[in-house]
Amino acid sequence: MKAAKWYGQKDIRVENIPEPGAPKAGEVKIKVTWCGICGSDLHEYVAGPIFIPTKPHPLTGRQAPLTLGHEFSGTVVEVGAGVHSVRVGDLVAPDACQHCGECAACRSGHYNVCEKLAFTGLMADGAFAPYVNVPAELCYVLPANFNPQAAALIEPLATGFKAVRMAGTILGETAVVLGAGTIGLGTLMCAKAAGAAQVIVVEMSAARKKLAKECGADVVLDPKECDVVAEIKKLTNGSGADVSFECIGNKLTGPLAVEVIRNCGRAVIVGIFEEPSAFNFFSLSATDKVVIGTLAYTIADFAGVAKLLASGQLKAEPMITGRIKLDDIVDKGFEELLRNKDAHIKILVSPE
Repeated sequence: MKAAKWYGQKDIRVENIPEPGAPKAGEVKIKVTWCGICGSDLHEYVAGPIFIPTKPHPLTGRQAPLTLGHEFSGTVVEVGAGVHSVRVGDLVAPDACQHCGECAACRSGHYNVCEKLAFTGLMADGAFAPYVNVPAELCYVLPANFNPQAAALIEPLATGFKAVRMAGTILGETAVVLGAGTIGLGTLMCAKAAGAAQVIVVEMSAARKKLAKECGADVVLDPKECDVVAEIKKLTNGSGADVSFECIGNKLTGPLAVEVIRNCGRAVIVGIFEEPSAFNFFSLSATDKVVIGTLAYTIADFAGVAKLLASGQLKAEPMITGRIKLDDIVDKGFEELLRNKDAHIKILVSPE
């Protein structure tokens, strides 16, 4: 079968590899329907290896080169021994967090930060291919009539869902979302669904600013056009927002997420950073502000996202800005995102 494999920076190759064999005990084999190009995939293409291991991973034993792709939907075609939660024919959206089940984080239910965490498509072969084998326990089963393209967006939307969940109750509060890419838009919609009274989005791209409004932003601020901190204070009686969500992963927007919140406010850091930020911790110790880190999601977040998509409180369609074939993944996928990043949110790839 054909697969898109990562070999190094700017080196993704569509090549023939063996189709996965029968799934091992506890695994399922999935025929992939759609798989999205994630921001982390783009980070690996431009600046990797970041997550991709260059020596055998402690959980999976895999290392580069490997098949990318972890935001996907598909149909189960085979189940391994001992699998009872998933059946052949099920439409599934798999959680990408492969985990050991033994470390302190796993034992406490926080397997998304397992000490041996292995993301499908980054530390194990992924879904930019017609077939992939994954642990059955990570498969969220969807109704047969669920839109498979929307299903492929459950994984990135679950990141925003968990970020909002980590912030605690935001009912009636003012939230700031930094960035209106896939994760930012998902976080925006989840914040609205969670009862935020006002959601302010900070974004510079004209296309993404428009999408932010379509997805429910009350106010969109462009740092090129205004003093963002000053404007947010004007909108919050001079105090600052109750909570912020950093969804960019830039050395400047990390500290900004703290600056835009009021004393005792919460800043939730969602973005993936390629370089460190300069940060004065006095801005925390002098204000009782709280910084919360969040990585990925758990299967419970998939369930929440699926319900919000079904109810219409989350919308997948506005986020899908491209649909391409696997053979075109480099030029019409990764390179297109680099050439016209502002025009795109999510490019979906069909392995057919």
